[in-house]
Amino acid sequence: MWGTARMANLTATAVRAALANPGIYSDGNGLFLKVRGGKSGTAGSAQWFVRIQVDGKRRDYGLGGGKLLSLADARDAARELRKAIKVERRDVLTERRDAAAAQVTFSEAAKVYHRENEAGWKSEVYARQWLASLENYAFPKLGERPTGSITAADIIDVLVPIWQEIPETARQVRNRICVILDYAHAKGWRSSEAPSGNGSLKAGRGLPRQTKERQHRKAMPYEAVPAFITDLCSKPSYGRLALELLILTGVRSQEVRMATWEEFDRKDNLWTIPADHMKRGKAHIVPLSQAALAVLVKAEALKMAGATVVFPGIGGEAMSDMTLLKVLRDAKQPYHVHGFRSAFTDWAANEGIPDAIVEAALAHKTPDAVQAAYRRTTYLGTPENPGARVKLMDSWGRYCAANTAKA
Repeated sequence: MWGTARMANLTATAVRAALANPGIYSDGNGLFLKVRGGKSGTAGSAQWFVRIQVDGKRRDYGLGGGKLLSLADARDAARELRKAIKVERRDVLTERRDAAAAQVTFSEAAKVYHRENEAGWKSEVYARQWLASLENYAFPKLGERPTGSITAADIIDVLVPIWQEIPETARQVRNRICVILDYAHAKGWRSSEAPSGNGSLKAGRGLPRQTKERQHRKAMPYEAVPAFITDLCSKPSYGRLALELLILTGVRSQEVRMATWEEFDRKDNLWTIPADHMKRGKAHIVPLSQAALAVLVKAEALKMAGATVVFPGIGGEAMSDMTLLKVLRDAKQPYHVHGFRSAFTDWAANEGIPDAIVEAALAHKTPDAVQAAYRRTTYLGTPENPGARVKLMDSWGRYCAANTAKA
């Protein structure tokens, strides 16, 4: 237990002696020196604080270290603090929290939050997507801003460009920004919680109302795909090859961007995508057509030493989703990367392919619970007797590469 010194109006000599003995020492007028005990009863840290009554409640305000501030400095600091609170009516605690927040940027707070929470999320893919959505849309405008300075207007400025174009993503970004600001508040990096979702960040208030009709990602007509594949082949690059394989296999963006060489069995022409790369968290096997295998041959010829993935970005790591979109934009195509799954679906419907086979190829969840319970087939067949999905991907590959083969 600490003892409280029974003295008022400390002296410099008394302070030096107090630093060696744990306890609380009063200088009068609310100024105290608190010396904490160390190991074996020795003195540890020391702190000056001043007790001031605010709105009928006594509050203790820290002034600084007992070994750093002299008695005279502590008295001056206490005097200035009393003046700020009693005379100038300033909210000193809020000012201090804001000062601390000024040293932690939004991107730093987001990365700390992500690192602390990613282990509890449903999959590695979700964890990557969570941070990637902020990196793509929030960091360019908010990344270097102190968390304490970000207002509702700043968040709206981030959201307006994507609010109608990709509404679901925009809502996710809004919610994730607010999560980070609430986290920053809890950490003391921000004096207030995030703006309320029922306030200016709600559609119809600070943000326009989103179109009620769901906006599907714009898809390239399947009739235009062979010509586009020919264009991709004219100038090989990691981004172009990755997009070509995505089209030929019907997979999602992250599945091709995260692909490693170990996933491909080029003897049996199969690509086994691990569960942690899949949206639904379940492993998926993709039959590889001759056109898809040709893409892997080209990628191998460009193989980067030390790269961890088939289609590396900067530093040999996985490329960003924006890289694939940039390939489309550079080609002056107004379509979305995800839209190629729609093009594949439309082509298959025109060819009379049963929906169940197409849904299995796209790794979609069977909506009917009874069908899901009984439909166990993968439609892959055997090497001697290829299944419907193998034939489907072979036909789609021949269709996409038709122009290239002729050339």
